[in-house]
Amino acid sequence: MAGKLKITLVKSPIGAVPKQRKTVEALGLRKLNKTVEMPDNESVRGMIWHVRHLVKVEEI
Repeated sequence: MAGKLKITLVKSPIGAVPKQRKTVEALGLRKLNKTVEMPDNESVRGMIWHVRHLVKVEEI
């Protein structure tokens, strides 16, 4: 697991559980369709797993 992940917020976290909203914000996603690049490691993958219904992920 080396490299980076491109994470895009594709669904609004407004109706989500508060913990999921905080996870989305911790990933650096503030607005809809915003994309961030994060390192591909276990902690980031775990955060993505919890909000997988709100984000789209690509390996780069």
